[in-house]
Amino acid sequence: IDQLNMQMWWRDHWQYIFSTLTIVFIFTLLVAGSYLLIDNLAKEERRGTLNFIRLSPQPATSVLIGKMLGVPILVYLFIIAALPFHLFAGRSANIATSHIFSFWIVTIACCIFFYSAALLFGLYCRWFSFQPWLGSGAVLLFLIITMQSIWGNPYVSYSAIWFQLFSPIDITAYLFPNLFLQRYKWELLENLQFFYLPVGNSLLGLVSVHLLNYGFWIYFLWQGIIRCFRNSNTSLLSKSHSYFLVACTQVLLWGFTLQYGKNYSESCMPGIPGNSCEMSYDVNDQISDNFPWILVFNVVLFFGLLATLTPHRQTVQDWARYRHQNISGDRSVKNNFWLNDLIWGEKSPIPVSAFIYLAIATTPVTIWILLLPIFNNKNRSSSIWMNQIDRFNALLGVVMLITIMMICAAIVQRAFLMKTKYRFLWAFVILVALFFLLPIALEILYLKPSTYPTLWLFSTWPWVSLEYSSTPTVF
Repeated sequence: IDQLNMQMWWRDHWQYIFSTLTIVFIFTLLVAGSYLLIDNLAKEERRGTLNFIRLSPQPATSVLIGKMLGVPILVYLFIIAALPFHLFAGRSANIATSHIFSFWIVTIACCIFFYSAALLFGLYCRWFSFQPWLGSGAVLLFLIITMQSIWGNPYVSYSAIWFQLFSPIDITAYLFPNLFLQRYKWELLENLQFFYLPVGNSLLGLVSVHLLNYGFWIYFLWQGIIRCFRNSNTSLLSKSHSYFLVACTQVLLWGFTLQYGKNYSESCMPGIPGNSCEMSYDVNDQISDNFPWILVFNVVLFFGLLATLTPHRQTVQDWARYRHQNISGDRSVKNNFWLNDLIWGEKSPIPVSAFIYLAIATTPVTIWILLLPIFNNKNRSSSIWMNQIDRFNALLGVVMLITIMMICAAIVQRAFLMKTKYRFLWAFVILVALFFLLPIALEILYLKPSTYPTLWLFSTWPWVSLEYSSTPTVF
C-alpha cells in the first residue's frame, strides 16, 4: 500500500479551503452587498427620509459613497476578518501571492461597479419591498450564469466579452486554475485581444482590462446616480454623455470583435483522408460571426436611451412654450439655437438625438460594408452572403434600419406625450406590435421572403428579403 503523501494532502486541503473562501467572498460581497444597499434606499424612500438627505448641503458623491461604505459594513467586517486566513490558505496551497492580490484588486473594482449599479437601481426604480429582491436576484442570476458558462468551452473572441468581464468568475478561474477542478480552459483567456492588441498575454494586461472595463461603466453609472439623487424624475444622462456612451460602446464592441483567430478555409473538409486543412484568418468572417452581438447590444442601448432620455409631456410643453425666449431676432441665430437645443437640450424632443445615436452606431458597419472586398483574403465563404445581397443593397438595408428606428423613436416620444401614467407600457406594447405582428402574420400565411420579397420589404424586418430583391425594388 502506498504511503499517504502528507505534503500533497495538506496542499490539496488548503486549496479546497482557499477555493471555498474565494467563492464565498464573491457571492457574499456582490449579492448581500447589493441587497443591503437597495433595501436601505427603499426604506429611506418609504419613510421619506431620503428627501431630507437630498436637501443636505453635502455633495451627492460624499453622501452616496458614505452609504456605499457604511450600509454593508457587516459584510465588510466579515470579509476583512477572513482575509488573513484566505491569504494563509492560498500560500499554503502554493498559490502565488501576486495572483491572490490580483484577485483582491479585481474584486474591489467589481464591488464598486455592482454597488454603483445597485445605488442607481435603488434611486431610479422605486418598487419598495420587492426592489431589493429583484436587484440582488439579478446579480445572483448573473453570477450563476457566468459560472455555468465556464463549464463549457469559453470563447473570448467575440464582441460581448466585455459584458462577461463584469463577472469576476472568469478572472478568478484564470488566477486559480484548480478552482473548478481543471474543467475551465483558463489558457484561452490568454488569447484575449482588443483591436488586435494581445491584452491577455500577461496577468497585468488581463487585470488592466478588467479594471478599465469596470472604470468605464462606473463613470457612466455615477453620472446617472448624481443626477437621480438630486432629482429622481430627471433623465439618467445628459444628451452629451449619451452620445459619448454610444461612441464608446462602439469602440468596445468593435475592439473585441477585431481579434486575430485562425479559421478553416472554404476548401477545408475535415474527416476526409488526405485532405489537409489550411488555417487562415479572415476579418470579414470574424465580423460576420460577431455582427448579431453588435446588433443586439446596439438595439438594447438604443431603446434604453429612448426610455430614459425621452422627455415627458409637461417637459416638452414647457420647452415648446419658452424656447423662443432670450433669442435674438435674427433668423440664423434662431435656427442655430433651435438646432443646438434639439441636439444638446435635455428638455427637447428625442428624435434628433435618436438620429445621432443611429449615425454613430451605423458608421462602423457602413465602413465595413464599403471596405469588405479589401478585407477579404483567402477565405471567400465569409462574403458569399454579401455577394448575394449586393453591397449597395446592404447599404440600403442600413438606411432601412435607421428609418425604422427613427419611426420607433417618434412612437416612443408620442407615447410619452400621453396623459396616462402608463406611458412606458403603451410605448412598449406599440413597439412590440409594430415589430412582430406583421412578420408573424406573413409567416402564418406562408408568405416567405424568397417568394414575396416585396411584402417583406414593407415589414419591420425588411433585411430578410434583401437577398431576393433587386436594387431598384429595394430603393
